[in-house]
Amino acid sequence: MSRSQRDKGKRGEREAAKAIRQALGVSARRAQQFSGDGSADLVVDADGIHWEVKYVERESVRSWMRQAERDAGGNVPVILHRKSREPWLLTVPLERAYELFVRLEEARSPSLQAVGGDDVPCPVPPEVLREAPGEAASDARVLRFPGGPGSDSDR
Repeated sequence: MSRSQRDKGKRGEREAAKAIRQALGVSARRAQQFSGDGSADLVVDADGIHWEVKYVERESVRSWMRQAERDAGGNVPVILHRKSREPWLLTVPLERAYELFVRLEEARSPSLQAVGGDDVPCPVPPEVLREAPGEAASDARVLRFPGGPGSDSDR
């Protein structure tokens, strides 16, 4: 890998960390990398998520996801990727999407509010996270992120 490719990768990781801070409202920074060690590209203040960043012109999302799943060690594998002059895209396995949302919301607030206004203590127990994807269609849970549906910007 050439120096310019490494520099582009570092620049992409810094930009990705900034995008996460702005879009999701959680702390994020570039991780210290050691070649081939399988560690995440970003350190994000949200437990249980493995972040991979790809800033390339040729997309290979499925091979990237295989890498992320292999390196995630049970955490939610997430790929944040973009091409030059294109917006950032986030890729996560659909069956892990609910868990991703819960973990991000957990990082943003000390408790989740369930339907009816009752607080749900955090962290959310793992057995709840495993059951949630099958229930998601019939369950009225709402997780709010800055700028997303239900935020002050919608009103």
